[in-house]
Amino acid sequence: MIDFKPFKSTYLFLFLLLNFQLISCAQNTTKKSPTITVQKVEKQGVLKVGAERVDLYLKLLKGKNLAIVANQTSVLSVLERAEVAANVMGAKKVTHHLVDYLHNFNGVNVKKVFAPEHGFRGKADAGEVIKDGFDTKTGLPIVSLYGKNKKPSKAHLAGIDIVVFDIQDVGARFYTYISSLHYVMEACAEAGVEVIVLDRPNPNGHYIDGPVLEEAHSSFVGMHKVPVVYGMTIGEYGKMINGEKWLKNGIKCDLTVIPLENYTHQTEYSLPIKPSPNLPNDKSINLYPSLCFFEGTNVSAGRGTEMQFQIYGSPFLAKSEFTFTPQANEGAKYPKFKNELCYGENLQEVENLNKIDLSFLIKAYHQNTSKEFFNNFFTKLAGTKKLKQQIEKGIPETEIRKTWEKDLEAFKEVRSKYLIYQ
Repeated sequence: MIDFKPFKSTYLFLFLLLNFQLISCAQNTTKKSPTITVQKVEKQGVLKVGAERVDLYLKLLKGKNLAIVANQTSVLSVLERAEVAANVMGAKKVTHHLVDYLHNFNGVNVKKVFAPEHGFRGKADAGEVIKDGFDTKTGLPIVSLYGKNKKPSKAHLAGIDIVVFDIQDVGARFYTYISSLHYVMEACAEAGVEVIVLDRPNPNGHYIDGPVLEEAHSSFVGMHKVPVVYGMTIGEYGKMINGEKWLKNGIKCDLTVIPLENYTHQTEYSLPIKPSPNLPNDKSINLYPSLCFFEGTNVSAGRGTEMQFQIYGSPFLAKSEFTFTPQANEGAKYPKFKNELCYGENLQEVENLNKIDLSFLIKAYHQNTSKEFFNNFFTKLAGTKKLKQQIEKGIPETEIRKTWEKDLEAFKEVRSKYLIYQ
């Protein structure tokens, strides 16, 4: 006789499974089974900055005398043959500074370097005069574009065939590298020198926002009729400068843009090198268009700390749990409220912004105990007197934003003509 005890649970399981399948089959005769759609996900290619697309621009530079507009962000990583073992040759990526890479390339004649705000190596304070000199590594002469001469002179361009412009921008109107681009293009147009822009991503390229500059308030922190955040790469912006005839007397520059590869305006991009001493990380870059307005007030945006453009505070604000005391550091030798206790707010944990947030500015204005909150620089940053007046009148942020809409729509029409990327 066979003992069935060990098979009882198995028998029960098979019995239930058979009945379940019969019930399912019966149901399927009256109800159509759901359709499953599988979407094929294409692997996105690796983003390449313009400087890394060597095959597109080296042929344009061979046999030419070059000047390069560059700073610490002007780097490229390229595959190079390198010995990995005594009997094996392999390929690895090597990172170079653009000036070093081109200076050592046969057939390319680099004659000088133009240095923008913060200098060639990017360590100078915002607004600090940059002096002419020589690069200790290559021996090339360095000509300042931030000081007495923001625009290259005819003498600076004598004997130069092409100016290569390769600087990481952050997509805010008051970040001065687009103003440097304007003056370089203008000087080159007047001297008959070609400009090649090696394009780089805009980390704030995913939105367009803010008041549009009024011509009466143009300055080096705002030269063109664009909003605070314009949503374009520096290459696209150069095309707009040319196309809208913003150069002196409406002249046009002989401009070539070496485009990015595998990039859209919605592509997230974490900058590998800080673009200036006071923008140390992604959070500061994201908050910069909103917090830079504090530069035109008696409130600090964190210069003189390690949390630049991620915090704000002042001795004149209401006492709070969060405090900081600015000290001299790299990029801020003389910070606002040096050695003074500041009360304010830490924004390091706020969600990334996809618009300008005026709430911090408005909150600080209403808390301020000093008679003077705004200074003359505020209007230059805003590009209009209206924003200061609106805040002083107590107009809510939602209503302020509505006053930007017409100008923003008009700008978007202009912008669309010069886009290289979706």
